[in-house]
Amino acid sequence: MNIQWYPGHMHKAGKEIREILPQIDLIIEMLDARIPFSSQNPMLAALRSNKPCIKILSKSDLADPDITRLWQTYLEQEQDVKTLAVTSGQPDKIKLLPELCHKMLPHKDSSSRLMHTLIMGIPNVGKSTLINIVAGRTIAKTGNEPAITKMQQRIDIGGGIILLDTPGLLWPNVENKNSGYRLAVTGAIKDTAINHEDIAGFALEYLLQNYPEALKARFELDQLPEGERQLMEIIGKNRGCLRAGGHIERDKVAKIILSELRAGTIGRISLETPAMMEKELIELAVIREQKAAKKKMRKEKWKGSSQM
Repeated sequence: MNIQWYPGHMHKAGKEIREILPQIDLIIEMLDARIPFSSQNPMLAALRSNKPCIKILSKSDLADPDITRLWQTYLEQEQDVKTLAVTSGQPDKIKLLPELCHKMLPHKDSSSRLMHTLIMGIPNVGKSTLINIVAGRTIAKTGNEPAITKMQQRIDIGGGIILLDTPGLLWPNVENKNSGYRLAVTGAIKDTAINHEDIAGFALEYLLQNYPEALKARFELDQLPEGERQLMEIIGKNRGCLRAGGHIERDKVAKIILSELRAGTIGRISLETPAMMEKELIELAVIREQKAAKKKMRKEKWKGSSQM
């Protein structure tokens, strides 16, 4: 699967962020607690440079708590990085954000200058909800569909902190195909840009390996089949997703699976771990080297033929 979903306003936002960054004291990057690596935009990491950063793991009530703690430890190994795992149902914890900002930049407490912070994140990660809670009033639009925020907003959240909100950014080409699948599973990519059956199949394959008991409990199964296709058939029959001839409406059952996974009704699921990320980065480096070698060979071949 090669997901390509990059609305024009996101390209514009990336350019605007580069222009505004010199004025920013601290960056707040929102990550989906279920996929902290896949929801971390590599472009944002490059733009951040060495500025202090607070990584907020949103939707932590949907993620496996043990794996979330692993991710927090892993992410805080980086210099000048602190993490905060939150959910929209924990407004008191979210309101600790200004205090954490001041702890990251203690010299600002003795200065009359305002602290300028920039909040970043992929679509549908919960930025707007967090901003409204921290500000104590409705400022940013919220919604379950990605790409709601389309313009930069300057927001005074009190405590001498100015927050610059930006549109949700998704990079032009998701290079790691597993990350692309995970983004689609969690709803960061619009459903109109994906194949539901393909995405649900990826999710079921992962759940069969890592959360079999959660599958049994949710779908009331004594035993699980070996493969995701058989499991989708069983779920489809049990949920009445049938068409003429007794065949499964695979798109319908796929939508049910994705909906229940995103809502947390299957359980608190994390779709990646730091160890998985390290392994995939090694695999990705090999793929990049292979692509570079092929490109070099084509270039040399073309150069040789043009000189004949």
